[in-house]
Amino acid sequence: MIGLRRGLLTAALVALAAVAAHPAAAQSDAAANYPNKPIRVIVGFAAGGGNDIFARLVGQKLSDILKQPVVIENKPGAGGRISAEYVAGQPADGYTLMVGASGMMSIAAATLPKLSYHPTKTFIPLSMIANFPLIMVVPVNNPAKTVKELVDWAKAHPDKANYATTSPAFTITSELLKLKSGMPGVAITYKSSNEMLLSVIGEQTLLAIADGPPTVPMVQGGKVRALAVTGAVRSSELPDVPSMAEAGYPDVDVYLWSGFFAPAGTPPAIVGKLKSRGIAYDLRRQPESGTWQLFCFDPNGARVELDFDPSEPAP
Repeated sequence: MIGLRRGLLTAALVALAAVAAHPAAAQSDAAANYPNKPIRVIVGFAAGGGNDIFARLVGQKLSDILKQPVVIENKPGAGGRISAEYVAGQPADGYTLMVGASGMMSIAAATLPKLSYHPTKTFIPLSMIANFPLIMVVPVNNPAKTVKELVDWAKAHPDKANYATTSPAFTITSELLKLKSGMPGVAITYKSSNEMLLSVIGEQTLLAIADGPPTVPMVQGGKVRALAVTGAVRSSELPDVPSMAEAGYPDVDVYLWSGFFAPAGTPPAIVGKLKSRGIAYDLRRQPESGTWQLFCFDPNGARVELDFDPSEPAP
């Protein structure tokens, strides 16, 4: 029995030594076999919001490229932080990825000293998805046709002055406008951009400053009225909507971003495969369809060197 135990222990030590001696080979094998099962992409907001739309646009093509299902899972709450905490606790094997928004990955880190995760130590960035301005909208029945008219209306009706938000990024932008204009307003929190826009349509909230994917169709469909686009220039998709600079508030110059992340500890070979042949590869192609621009955001992925000709069809 003692001899058997010694034999098993020796075999285990030999195996460990072999792995330690050839880590690159082990990582290469992991990448070669990756992926061999469905990949989950966790989104920290409810379905219908901007980051959910980002995930589904990219996930559909990513599935075609990697030849495995890509399942989008929504875990909303706390401005996206619940999803980050969840992904941080998942195996670092490349099968659980996350859409990280600027609110949960940068603003939260700067404003919440007890944040349970670190944006750059708990996660590995894979690719930027997009950067984009926000769109300020109000109910179509509100008499305000400009930002300054809305500010005046809110000052005259402080008991009805509130705004919808889903994340620290939207809250800070709304508070910045309040700071620069003197407008009153109480934050009302929702789980997705779509939900907060519905609150504006239903006149439960006075305004929302939201991302483009769920907002542009509602503006174009006449369900909400857009008063301004954050930033110094107009959006090509909403050419009749002034920028905040034109509206008289040049300091409300806000662009947000969203990106793909993996848990820290994900093997470098798998990270490299996702960057070069997966997510970034997909983002190189998406602008050709014009889908991204329809939602007032700039596709900003694929900032890595590719090991293939991007003009060739996806494998």
